Amino acid sequence: MLPYGRGRLEDEVATKVFVDGHEGTTGLRIHEVLAGRQDIELLHIAADRRKDADERRRLHNSADGAFLCLPDEAAREAAAMVDNPGTCVIDASTAHRTDPGWTFGLPELTPGQRARLRGAKRIANPGCHASAFILLLRPLVDAGWVPPGLPVSATSITGYSGGGKKMIAQYEASPIEQALTSPRPYGLALAHKHLPEMTLHGGLATPPLFMPVVANFYKGLAVSVPLHLSQLAPGATPEALHAAYAARYRGERFVRVLPLRDAATLSHGFLDVQGCNETNRADIFVFANDAGHVLLVCRLDNLGKGASGAAVQCMNVHLGVDEGLGLPGGLSDSH
Repeated sequence: MLPYGRGRLEDEVATKVFVDGHEGTTGLRIHEVLAGRQDIELLHIAADRRKDADERRRLHNSADGAFLCLPDEAAREAAAMVDNPGTCVIDASTAHRTDPGWTFGLPELTPGQRARLRGAKRIANPGCHASAFILLLRPLVDAGWVPPGLPVSATSITGYSGGGKKMIAQYEASPIEQALTSPRPYGLALAHKHLPEMTLHGGLATPPLFMPVVANFYKGLAVSVPLHLSQLAPGATPEALHAAYAARYRGERFVRVLPLRDAATLSHGFLDVQGCNETNRADIFVFANDAGHVLLVCRLDNLGKGASGAAVQCMNVHLGVDEGLGLPGGLSDSH
């Protein structure tokens, strides 16, 4: 594995990486991104041995870094296979996101999160909805503007790729089912699997009331959180909330804070949910009126910053290499 803080020299051995589940949507993209890097040696598993536990165990323990792009139970089983103390496991499933033994894979979570990721051997990649929600709420909770006990609600609109291969096939069937042509709210049992991480890492005492909506476009996601200033800490203003974001994300490579009531965004009257597609960037917006209403919005590519891009970013942080290596859409070449 590369020494922390150093670039690769010609005689250095490439970092060995195994993507378990690389045939899925997230795993395939991680595999594609890493395949183009000279500092990475991808370990491959034969198609007829993908369910061979002994072969998977061998590859996991031969790797410097292992990505788990698997359903939750399979991810737990795969994580248990790893007994090599040198292997860093990055789990893209929901299985370990609130496990205290795992480090949450959002480098922008707090000022000390990168140091935790550099020292971690177990990293839980965030969910797409959760990443956007946490990027919105955590800075305001930490700054004291949003009380942890505040009842919060959120809506997310997302492209159908977030549903994986089965949903992608449904939407891309010809002709498409009529039921799929309109936006479809889901998770109406109000127990979405991202709620525990949204609550814990968002700094909240109670889960938000969350409604996701899937629509007939491939990818792109925007989470919106409405707030009443009267329910926030005394002195809260749209300007104060925007300033909290600007302070928290100043110098961040993959989080962009747009101007308050961003005129460019409002010029056409609509927010482009797909405005971060093909990037690893998240955009933060604060919209407000004179009646004390504020709408917070975070948009990202649900397959980029919401999945594969986030996982690669965490691996880069852990290895101590350029954080943006292989990732598009950074705001600068350095923090």
